[in-house]
Amino acid sequence: MEYVKRRKRYLIKGHRGGASFAALLRWQLGGGKARWPKRVENAPHEPPPLHVYGPTLRATWIGHSTVLLQTGGVNILTDPLLSMRASPFRFAGPKRVRPAAHFPKDMPPIDIVLISHNHYDHLDRPGLKRLLKDHSPVIVTLNGNKRFIRTIRSGLDVTELDWREQFTLGDFTITAMPALHWSKRSFDDANTALWGAFVIETPGGVIYFAGDTGFGDGGTFVEVRERFGSPRLSLLPIGAYEPRWFMKSMHMNPDDAVMAHKLLASETSLGIHHGTIQLTNEGIDHPVLALREALERQEVPEEAFLTPDVGEGVDIL
Repeated sequence: MEYVKRRKRYLIKGHRGGASFAALLRWQLGGGKARWPKRVENAPHEPPPLHVYGPTLRATWIGHSTVLLQTGGVNILTDPLLSMRASPFRFAGPKRVRPAAHFPKDMPPIDIVLISHNHYDHLDRPGLKRLLKDHSPVIVTLNGNKRFIRTIRSGLDVTELDWREQFTLGDFTITAMPALHWSKRSFDDANTALWGAFVIETPGGVIYFAGDTGFGDGGTFVEVRERFGSPRLSLLPIGAYEPRWFMKSMHMNPDDAVMAHKLLASETSLGIHHGTIQLTNEGIDHPVLALREALERQEVPEEAFLTPDVGEGVDIL
């Protein structure tokens, strides 16, 4: 799967890459949206350690697509959504019902931040601003997204990657990989910045962070397995998938995520992008319940595909 760039916009052959205004209107006026609670309090969990050394791998779900990965003495944070809204406005837009499990001042030292694309629930500028007050991470993202990050503070260490380009820090190598999604921050900039997934090669094994993606024909996952081998851990989105006629090209549902897990031959997968902020029609608990059914239907053990609680850390064996 390759993209072409026309008029400074990234396009993938055969992929919708967003939606027309008419389709968006049809969805918004079509009803069928489940009611979410206004707020869900987080259960208490042990805070993450300052560091995890050697081949031990620990993953803590902060909420939505934000995961703290700890291995080899390095701390990595994925798509940090730390604000209360995924919106350009503080007073309007999708509002999270679960607060982030940890705020920047309470987090262990963050060495690397991965940003998969520029949608507001993944590139959260106010959250990044707070994070950068307490930490000095290297930020790795896809082409075209630096301009949204650099204005937060001068002198930031931001690396942009094209698909299949690599960034190395010590014993860690990060490769940007294709994903079936799209990008947009304002009215006239759709697909002017690239989106993607990341493969992180660590002394303790390979980690795959899918970002946001549709399943397509599964080729993106096959390529990861063929190039890097079976991931020790895969972070796979399982939420924001209804209605399927609208969301299928850009978001996996739990059945898709289990198929991706199998194509990757992932040793362990962790469900992300659910249960935090209502972006689509399904209920708050539907992704986890549907994932359990999909695992049983596809004959995958539940312990191979984890859905930890917000703030819960799990050791990946």
